[in-house]
Amino acid sequence: MNLVTGATGLLGSHIAERLVAAGQKVRALVRPTSDTRFLDDLGVEKVIGDLTDPASLAAACRGIDVIYHAAARVGDWGPWNDFKVHTMDATDNLARAAQKAGVRRFVHISSISAYGNPNGKNLVIDETAPLGQNVHRWSYYTRAKVIAEESLWRMHRQEQFPLTVIRPSWIYGIRDRTSIARLHRMITTGRIKILGSGDNRLNTVYAGNIADACILAAASDKALGQAYNISNDGVITQKEYLALWAQAFGCPPPAKKVPYWLAYSLGFDCEVIGRLLHLKKPPFITRYSVWLMGRNVYFPADKARRELGWQSRVSYEQGIKMTAQWFLQNCLSK
Repeated sequence: MNLVTGATGLLGSHIAERLVAAGQKVRALVRPTSDTRFLDDLGVEKVIGDLTDPASLAAACRGIDVIYHAAARVGDWGPWNDFKVHTMDATDNLARAAQKAGVRRFVHISSISAYGNPNGKNLVIDETAPLGQNVHRWSYYTRAKVIAEESLWRMHRQEQFPLTVIRPSWIYGIRDRTSIARLHRMITTGRIKILGSGDNRLNTVYAGNIADACILAAASDKALGQAYNISNDGVITQKEYLALWAQAFGCPPPAKKVPYWLAYSLGFDCEVIGRLLHLKKPPFITRYSVWLMGRNVYFPADKARRELGWQSRVSYEQGIKMTAQWFLQNCLSK
């Protein structure tokens, strides 16, 4: 039996979907208010609970062989306590419950953001790099991911906790209701700009492909105590990526450019103003969003391809087209 957290979200729903397709039994930890229609259609067992409530996790972990921990506070804005509670504390609570239940493997979904916010021409960062380097001020998502992962590694070293870490890059795919909506709005209104030359290689990956890597890692003895970057579905530049989205949305490809340093500086100014005004919604632009799209740093996924036999079943052309069609049909009028 497999337990998936975050199963009503983007990546977690793809993990549950792939497991069910493979004939495996799946249990999902869900809140009482969660929209579980997709999970109901899959026939997934549901357990009501909350990662911030340790008492609710014992039942969720009972009889579980593998845990896929995909739930976390996601985003580049919000108060620190939200990230602490829903990423750091939640991960620790689940890990403790998993250890007591004697699970065989705990697959933790971290992020390449856990490396920090490095950037530099021709910079390549693989799984041997240290975590938490050059972290932006107010980059609470990154800080929380670093602390949560480091805590799990301590458990692995000191308590033989059966850990495998997956570090995805920028995730997109069907059932993404956040980043794709923002991208659609910026492309269709002509507000999107290419950062720098646009020739930088992007680190982005389809959610279903990440799910495949998670399942392969859970089944591999070699993956015990290992981390894997699941960070790209091949070679694609920023210009090529945006052009594919524009085509999928029926728009001309973006052509206007802005220097990376200028956009980065503007992002910092917007963050300062947003913090001073205590804005609840993120500003128009942040340094994290600029770094995500315009960075030159590359995170290879060679280790996963070599050790797990992982390969991307869904290409950029297929994934972007499917995701755009899903968004237009299910989210645009809502």
